[in-house]
Amino acid sequence: MPALSGVPFFFMQTQIRLRGRPVTAGFTLIELLIVMAIVGILGAAAVAGYRQVRARAGEAAAASALQAINQAQFAFSQTCGNQRFAPNLASLGARAPITGAAFLSPDLATGDPAVMPGPPLEKSGYLITMTGTPVTEEITTCIGVKPVSDYAVTADPLRPGISGHAFFGTNTDRVIFTDTATFTGNMPGTGAPGHGAELR
Repeated sequence: MPALSGVPFFFMQTQIRLRGRPVTAGFTLIELLIVMAIVGILGAAAVAGYRQVRARAGEAAAASALQAINQAQFAFSQTCGNQRFAPNLASLGARAPITGAAFLSPDLATGDPAVMPGPPLEKSGYLITMTGTPVTEEITTCIGVKPVSDYAVTADPLRPGISGHAFFGTNTDRVIFTDTATFTGNMPGTGAPGHGAELR
């Protein structure tokens, strides 16, 4: 390999090319700060959007759960409750002797059917509670529990503003109401509550 002054020829070519190329210093501090600011703004917007989507998903799941409970209560009253309603969510999850099928899916039916009113249910960031007015007559249902003459179900977000913004309530009329305030404690067994609007 030819050499020039004791230095290999290929090394001199590299040196010449490097010296001939304009030297770039990379990104300046200002450019890096601008990029970091843009990434921070985009990240904040994404987190806010994610929270909104999560809250809306929780609200949709809560409204769907109340609708399923209403349908289960109607079927229970027609086929098992002698025109009366199940006293708690666990009763709706019990299997009817005739059909062998439950009125409500297991993920919504919690607790012991014999315990009134039954424990609340945590579902998709909401706390679902059902209450009812016990009947005064000596009536039992096909699953052996004493029914209620009416019922009220409420769904409150466990973390308002994060797991959901809206509160929900429904009753024997099977109409779901929504509001920014809770229906717990003021949802009647029949008729419209004192606040809120019908969910459409």
